[in-house]
Amino acid sequence: MAGMLQTRMAGVSGEALGQLEVRARAAEELITLLRQQIGQVKVAQGGAVKAAWAREAEQLKVENCQLKEQVEVWKNKLTAAEKANGKKDFFSKPKDPKSDCMAKNLETHVAEVVKEEAPKKETAKKEKKPKAEKAAKPAEDEAPVDIGRLDLRVGHIRSAKKHPDADALYVEEVDVGEEKARTVISGLVRFVPEEEMQDRMAIILCNLKPSKMRGIMSEAMVMCASTPDKVEILAPPAGARPGDMVQVAGVTRAPDAQLNPKKKIFEAVAPDLRVNEALEATYRGVKWTVNGGAVTAQTLVNVNIK
Repeated sequence: MAGMLQTRMAGVSGEALGQLEVRARAAEELITLLRQQIGQVKVAQGGAVKAAWAREAEQLKVENCQLKEQVEVWKNKLTAAEKANGKKDFFSKPKDPKSDCMAKNLETHVAEVVKEEAPKKETAKKEKKPKAEKAAKPAEDEAPVDIGRLDLRVGHIRSAKKHPDADALYVEEVDVGEEKARTVISGLVRFVPEEEMQDRMAIILCNLKPSKMRGIMSEAMVMCASTPDKVEILAPPAGARPGDMVQVAGVTRAPDAQLNPKKKIFEAVAPDLRVNEALEATYRGVKWTVNGGAVTAQTLVNVNIK
């Protein structure tokens, strides 16, 4: 009777063991599938979804460990039953320590699973550096575009001579009230005789960007009433000195340190610079003055100033 009972128990144990082993294999296959899916998710999706896959794989790994533990329990029971019936022991093989998850502390096992299944941390994308706040624009960029941006002063043309490499240009030495005289190049040879260029007062635009003209650096510009056929140098009122400033009523004088050629400030202002019928230089119809006196042309009226 005892033998029959043990035989039945062995049969039941063997059937249960087989089911457990099938479940264990299924769990391992599912884990493999999950690993593959996690690999795909790494490429296609972000960290939150990858973490969810990792947690699911982790849970299955733990469940698989528990199944293996149950398998071992049933193996032991089956082995005991077979020994009692004098049968050969087929299950008492040495355990592979690498596959023995029952001997592992559960917390350690979970940590290893997490380490194994969790996707590698992607190299943190370099966060876009916040754009440095643009430095406050210089006052000249915020100021309105008007004649106040032009540094117009009285200048004394001390001397002038023809440019050595350009027949149409004069090279002038001009005092604009600074410690050192400026070199100014003007295309006035066709319009003003050389002797009339000497020792005369003029209005000079002083904040143009210096530029070379046929190898010589020009540091300012002589302002003239201009037509295609005739050009006259604008004259300050009597008694004006080098460095005296040109004023226009209603316009704040706030010249740029140097006009930026890219901003084209002078080009924007130039169409409003004209000589009126009274020979007076004007900006939008308002007179230029130096110490209260008008800036004038000699004969030209209703023409542009350049």
